[in-house]
Amino acid sequence: MTDLSAFIAGLPKAELHVHHVGSASPRIVAELAARHEGRTKVPADPDALVEYFEFRDFAHFVEIYLSVVDLIRDPEDVRLLTFEVARELARQQVRYAELTVTPYSHVHRGIPAPAFCEAIEDARRSAEAELGISLRWCFDIPGEAGLPAAEQTLRIALDERPDGLLSFGLGGPEVGVPRPQFKPYFDQARAAGLRSVPHAGETTGPGTIWDAIRELGAERIGHGISAVRDPELLDYLAERQIPMEVCPTSNVRTRAVGSIEEHPLPQLVAAGLLVTVNSDDPPMFGTTLNDEYAVAARLLDLDQAGLAGLARNAVAASFLPGPDKEKLTAEIDAYLAASGA
Repeated sequence: MTDLSAFIAGLPKAELHVHHVGSASPRIVAELAARHEGRTKVPADPDALVEYFEFRDFAHFVEIYLSVVDLIRDPEDVRLLTFEVARELARQQVRYAELTVTPYSHVHRGIPAPAFCEAIEDARRSAEAELGISLRWCFDIPGEAGLPAAEQTLRIALDERPDGLLSFGLGGPEVGVPRPQFKPYFDQARAAGLRSVPHAGETTGPGTIWDAIRELGAERIGHGISAVRDPELLDYLAERQIPMEVCPTSNVRTRAVGSIEEHPLPQLVAAGLLVTVNSDDPPMFGTTLNDEYAVAARLLDLDQAGLAGLARNAVAASFLPGPDKEKLTAEIDAYLAASGA
């Protein structure tokens, strides 16, 4: 794996399923926790955060995640977080990332929507100029906050419409949060030109994925690992090449899957689905996008050419314009050719 690790480290990539706050490094989380000491239970010691980020189950993960969200108190916090997320992705040769952002969580805590959007846009422009990475936004409904959060997320998306906004999503817990209730909000977002990318089928069954497709018009599926339990759904996804944003380590850390060895990634690929590999909430799960490519290499027995194919999948599944897809694909192909594979 040493040679493959070096290959992965230099491989140009796109990242399609990574969360804004969930990408806060231990250094940034500790800095924010120290800034708000006495008003948060989040430890200000980066080493203590390792234990803090041990999750009993998905519900516990959401609880911890929201405690980190609560550290983001003003637009400068938002800008700092966003630029540092871009810096870490750029270090891994990520050229393009669609970052899942949950504006409701920050506006609900007192940051005005225009100031929030201005902060992420300022960080996006700076990251492109200074780091060479292109960021785009998926505005995400936190499902646990219900329909009021859906309404406010839609309003922020349509009223503010930051330049980097591409898509509309739905995250948070799946259990007890039926997808069909969000149909009116996705209908309006899609009518306004936003792409539909809800989470579905991570901690619930294939029915949630069907709902995401039929009710929310999903163009990509966040996670979607329970599709392996429904042969008809697998055939549907394969025939239409609806991309799957798979996050192996995340699924293990939230206990959605028992172990990496049990992960259904090989079955999804064997069924002919268009699969991308992503990092989800990398520091919280003790991973990186490079690590996820290494996990995929092991599960799928990939060589350098196979890893380059995985990187091409992410480009193909992205919402990049055609010429930009061609440019990034060509960069991946040139890198593979230069490796001698």
